[in-house]
Amino acid sequence: MKLYNTLTGEKEEFTTADGKVRMYVCGITPYSSSHIGHAMFSVVFDVVRRYMEHKGFKIKHVQNFTDIDDKMIAAANSRGITVEELAEENIQQYLEETDALNIRRAHQYPRATKEIPKIISMIKGLEDGGYAYSTSGDVYFRVNRDEDYGKLSGRNAEDLLAGARVELGEIKEDPRDFALWKTQKPGEPAWDSPWGPGRPGWHIECSAMSMKYLGETIDIHGGGQDLIFPHHENEIAQSESFTSSEPFARFWMHNGLLSIGEDKMSKSIGNVISVRQALDQFSPAALRLFFLSSHYRNPLVYSEQNIAAQERAIERLRYAAKDEGDSAQGEAIHAESYQTRFTEAMDDDLNTPRALAVLFDLSHDINRGREEGKDVSPARKGLREMADILGIDLSEPDAKSGGDAAPFVDLLIEIRSQLRAAKQFEISDQIRDKLAALGVTLEDSAGGTGWKIG
Repeated sequence: MKLYNTLTGEKEEFTTADGKVRMYVCGITPYSSSHIGHAMFSVVFDVVRRYMEHKGFKIKHVQNFTDIDDKMIAAANSRGITVEELAEENIQQYLEETDALNIRRAHQYPRATKEIPKIISMIKGLEDGGYAYSTSGDVYFRVNRDEDYGKLSGRNAEDLLAGARVELGEIKEDPRDFALWKTQKPGEPAWDSPWGPGRPGWHIECSAMSMKYLGETIDIHGGGQDLIFPHHENEIAQSESFTSSEPFARFWMHNGLLSIGEDKMSKSIGNVISVRQALDQFSPAALRLFFLSSHYRNPLVYSEQNIAAQERAIERLRYAAKDEGDSAQGEAIHAESYQTRFTEAMDDDLNTPRALAVLFDLSHDINRGREEGKDVSPARKGLREMADILGIDLSEPDAKSGGDAAPFVDLLIEIRSQLRAAKQFEISDQIRDKLAALGVTLEDSAGGTGWKIG
């Protein structure tokens, strides 16, 4: 198995000496509801975990919550609640949403506010080693003490200096230096420290929590590509300076970003679609299939039409996986060759688009085999196993009656049939896609069109 390592810029063979994988993934800052960009990275690293476990590794998965920062404080103040209450509300919502997306929960979810002693201990060690300095209650990391600073992002010292800035009230030796501890401002929550009351900086919390729960060197550190600089760059600098050894992480994995049109989806600029909104409109399986239809390192553009198409694709897989045709006495169809192709795709830096193509090829052959009276049960078993590695649930969703909507759905199906007879396929397809987006699946057959919700 080869994985792309952001640190080296190359695909490298992934192995561990003891068969254990220590994986730390940077999680959300829970100052508001999670958006589907958060859902995408959660699905990506869920597949990393699932495939590692499939390969026989014993993985320990840790994902943090940044439950204290400027945005958390501002959001809590605007609602008149505590930062802790805000964090708890949004963390629980995030966990419920990832459960719905069939994402396995991390083994531990440390929170920055619960790990203050470890964070202070690490900052003190950096200060004692000359890697950090305090000024007016703030503590900063000395970037010029780290000779290979910039090795993850590929930025040189001149570029870093040109892009550095000093915020109002900051007193730094070097504009590139970054905060490890921030002194308390009026109205802010704070914790006691050797430098006075304050709170941790953003970067130090992840280093401290990763080391506490996974050790000084981990196997995989994950997150979105927007975290490469400065967050992950600073994590490397402070972690390797603290331990006087390297690497902090052997593999750095970064997923591409989700955008709406030309703009990256971001809560800070307001162009977000929440996970709850997406789940209200589309099935969890279709959303998951949408995320995996693109390679994890590539950018992905949000498209309702594309997700609606995944609803139909999921139905094709589910139909192939149905317990039908087991009594057939003909030649058996097996899945070994498909599983080999699937493994080759996943071993190549988790190439999920190629892996999904294998699933659809197999489902096509299963359906054709049924028509020919072949025994498709071995192939169905293989299909389900591969789908499970990707976290795709092929079980039939709970059927719903449709209630008062039934007459309207029937009317639309009748209109669609008339359009198809008149060869107005573009408009008829739009009706099908719009219904799929609302959770109504149409099933065309020689006897007419049926439908179901779910």
